[in-house]
Amino acid sequence: MLPLHDDNPTERTPFVTITIIALCVLIFLYQASLPHNSDEAFVFQYGAIPALVFGHATLPGDMVALPGMLTLVTSMFLHGGWMHLLGNMLYLWIFGNNIEDVMGHVRFVIFYLICGVLAALSHALTDPSSQIPMVGASGAISAILGAYLLLFPHARVLVLIPPPFYGTTYVPAVVVLGIWFLGQLYSGGMTLGATGGGVAFFAHIGGFVAGLALIGLFKRRDVPFLSKGRPHRWDR
Repeated sequence: MLPLHDDNPTERTPFVTITIIALCVLIFLYQASLPHNSDEAFVFQYGAIPALVFGHATLPGDMVALPGMLTLVTSMFLHGGWMHLLGNMLYLWIFGNNIEDVMGHVRFVIFYLICGVLAALSHALTDPSSQIPMVGASGAISAILGAYLLLFPHARVLVLIPPPFYGTTYVPAVVVLGIWFLGQLYSGGMTLGATGGGVAFFAHIGGFVAGLALIGLFKRRDVPFLSKGRPHRWDR
């Protein structure tokens, strides 16, 4: 099931969510404009490479742009292709605005960055000696999904039904996000011990768990857990 829209109104304009989407798109367009060799160098400079993060390897001196730990942040704004970018931005747009709404703009920025770093570390710890760059916002977005699940499990989400049953329908968020997370657990288990690149499933898992664990610290106190996702009028 591919989510297309949620029936869950907000009261704040999601300035941070929009800004993150704009940054990711602009950085991807810049990356796509680079010559092939420069594009690869850009990913190695700003992607999160586990061996660099943990100090097991170094880049050539002329390629070093940041300390390894800082790439845990910059990697969130890079993507490996159009489908990678569009998929992440779709999930961020659908679910991020509601989480920004219940936190406020500043808390949402902090939550997003902390969870994104924890997600990247979750992936890096599965193979600390890996020299393959990890890029993408999916770890931080996974945290948003975990937070959304605890806050709005009954909110209705419009989804696209895959073949052979084409069509759209509304289903509860708990179903959409529950199936998504189970898929990440299954896929992550299948990749244990594998070498080479691919989807960083453990970043998704780590981010989702971080969102579940930290949402209580970042949401406003008057925002209830397990809401039905109906229109709300919370005090500012």
